[in-house]
Amino acid sequence: QVQLVESGGGLVQPGGSLRLSCAVSGRFFRIYDMEWYRQTPGNERELVGTITNGGVTNYAESVKGRFTISRDDVKNMVDLQMDSLKPEDTAVYICNAQVRSTSDTVWAVTYWGQGTQVTVSS
Repeated sequence: QVQLVESGGGLVQPGGSLRLSCAVSGRFFRIYDMEWYRQTPGNERELVGTITNGGVTNYAESVKGRFTISRDDVKNMVDLQMDSLKPEDTAVYICNAQVRSTSDTVWAVTYWGQGTQVTVSS
């Protein structure tokens, strides 16, 4: 069973920084794309950014230039560095990973974490 656990959320003032981490555990063959989403009450999940297993990143326009995604394929982790935070960045941040369970498996399955709350407020 593959599990994703986020950490690093909290309360920060506008203009501040936070670094979120997402650890992937369990038995699997390979991790492909890893993503960060965010969600506020009553709204759909919004894609924040993606990092491929080749290290290529893409970001939502709303966070481009302020957020940076990185991954460590030895530790099976993906991080989200958030700088110049704004009140509108307040949300639950959720990571996911596309995971192939064995070398004989054709498809990758997307697993999700439970999320970590980020609150930007003075």
